[in-house]
Amino acid sequence: MSDYPSSQARRRPLHILDDDDLSPDTWRDELPAQDPLDRYLMSINALHMKPFFPRQPKSLSGISVRAFCLGSAFAASLQVLVLLVFFIPHPAWRLPFFLAALSAFHFLEFWTTAERNTLVASNDSYLLTANWPAYAIAHSLAFLECFIVNVFFPGRTWAPYGLGSILLALGMVMVLGGQVVRSFAMLEAGASFNHLVQTTRKSTHELITSGIYSYFRHPSYFGFFYWGLGTQLVLGNILCFMAYAFVLWRFFSTRIRHEEGKLIEFFQQDYVDYRKRVWTGMPFIP
Repeated sequence: MSDYPSSQARRRPLHILDDDDLSPDTWRDELPAQDPLDRYLMSINALHMKPFFPRQPKSLSGISVRAFCLGSAFAASLQVLVLLVFFIPHPAWRLPFFLAALSAFHFLEFWTTAERNTLVASNDSYLLTANWPAYAIAHSLAFLECFIVNVFFPGRTWAPYGLGSILLALGMVMVLGGQVVRSFAMLEAGASFNHLVQTTRKSTHELITSGIYSYFRHPSYFGFFYWGLGTQLVLGNILCFMAYAFVLWRFFSTRIRHEEGKLIEFFQQDYVDYRKRVWTGMPFIP
């Protein structure tokens, strides 16, 4: 093997080099360090560890801080939820419920990725800034509508025909069920699942048609679709429920069309046959 890195290795970013490309003498001479961290990692033959350092894509400190914040938000939300339900009854209990559901969702996004698709797990796997800023605006508006209604109009009856309790229970089931379906789908797909639509087929890509994928063609999308709608039923948000329904349907309708074009390219007739057999479970998305 040559003592010098291949031309392919030279073109790759420093943080994704293969171990075979890492020769301390070679990299000290051939690739000038861009910052002190690069120089330090070159000196100990550990450039491949760069992504795990602070302010890098897989920063261990960043991962731990996010996990701590989400866990703290989840625990604090549960405490306030119990307080407002059992000790100081107030309809505003819906707000800490929503925060707890959000905290659990984002934590599980990372955990399922790290558990079954470890090589791609990173700070972005929490999805805290996904589709920014539209995602943050949507949840902020949901909080705002629920806050205004339940704090200033606590006696409001929002459900027709006295169906408030039924719709509340339905929302709870949708939130819990949607989360379970999405998390199990990600675990079952393993390395074949990615938060981004893939445009090239990797060696790890397989067409998963068993388990939960035998019931829903895109179970992770199915789960989030009904999870999102369920949160708005629990919050009692009329305006945001309609807005969430429209935005989520449009988003997944467009994404599924684009993604399935690639899946047909990857798996050809196998995916065409699978698509004929299994539905998405979402309205007007065959």
